Amino acid sequence: MAREYKLVSADSHVLEPPHIWETYLPKKFHGKAPYVVPDGEGGEAWQFAPDVAPAPIGIYASAGRSHDEIRWTGVTFAGANQGNFRGEPRLEEQDQDGIDAEVLFGSARMMSHFYSDPDPQFHLAGVRAYNDWLAQEIVRVDPSRLIGLAALPALGCDEAIAEMERCLKLGFRGVWLNTMPSVGEKIRPEDDPFWEAAQANGVPVHFHVRAMRKVAKPRPKGVRGGDLTGLANVGAVDMMSQFGEIVESGVHDRFPKLKWVMVEAGSGWIPYLLEQLDDRWHRNRSWLPVKLQHTPSSYYRTNWYSTFMIDHYAVRNRDALGVDNLMWSTDYPHHGCDWPHSRKVVDEMFTGVPADERHKMVAGNATALYGLA
Repeated sequence: MAREYKLVSADSHVLEPPHIWETYLPKKFHGKAPYVVPDGEGGEAWQFAPDVAPAPIGIYASAGRSHDEIRWTGVTFAGANQGNFRGEPRLEEQDQDGIDAEVLFGSARMMSHFYSDPDPQFHLAGVRAYNDWLAQEIVRVDPSRLIGLAALPALGCDEAIAEMERCLKLGFRGVWLNTMPSVGEKIRPEDDPFWEAAQANGVPVHFHVRAMRKVAKPRPKGVRGGDLTGLANVGAVDMMSQFGEIVESGVHDRFPKLKWVMVEAGSGWIPYLLEQLDDRWHRNRSWLPVKLQHTPSSYYRTNWYSTFMIDHYAVRNRDALGVDNLMWSTDYPHHGCDWPHSRKVVDEMFTGVPADERHKMVAGNATALYGLA
């Protein structure tokens, strides 16, 4: 009997386990691999380099803790939910939360450790090691519920295409880009070979929070680290510009079947941006170098999906956004999640929404995009 999907998280996470690099990274690179150390406050952290502060796992392993208990520090791998990094317990944790499947992202700060290294062989080996671990220890446990996205190297289009095609054979259902494929500051014609290959393979491309303008070494506590504004506008502040740049590049006219996903950027702000893009395009299209076959807003509806967690504005404005373009998510096990109470959160946020529209946003769009049903 085919699985029935009632709740699918389009943005969840894994926490790389302590053994990942020793097991999956070639031995010659072990000396430069991240390793786990005490965080100084009873928890554990990743040490990326001897001369930088350790990076605690705290808010990345928050599931099950009350809001008053969430901290950057004080969490150990042994004390965190084991589904953070093990497939079988992850299914049990999904069941506790009433979740039928999750789309899985890794840690951008972890990938940055490899991206920022000057040795391209180490860079590529780290990305491949992450993908191999995710495929073998997580996705393989139940590919119908644990939806893997392949991390891609920041080494140019050829390497990105090669890793995408390798990972498709491992059972991945999409790719997660931390930079543009050609590693420019923004989208450019040099990226087109990758978009062409992704379209040919039917692979959706994902930008989680942002595409890095420039590769940088990992920060112990994220981009800002501890301010309210940074926690509140994460994603939206970057994707508002980057979405517009992608649209005005004309890439959707060149690759009309390619699907794009903006992740953990929220969705409630998108109708305003679409209105403004259309207005400025209409007023200035005679002289702007931007040459599009359709209005900017039309490309969101034909080519894009956006995810959201707590976003009542997205639900209220679903007609302006397009019910077919929205995908709910839990952010599990990060500090944005409400595990194991996601069903309650969804019921409250979707009060009064017709059942067919609710189903699309909380499950149907994701099952269609990732070929689950």
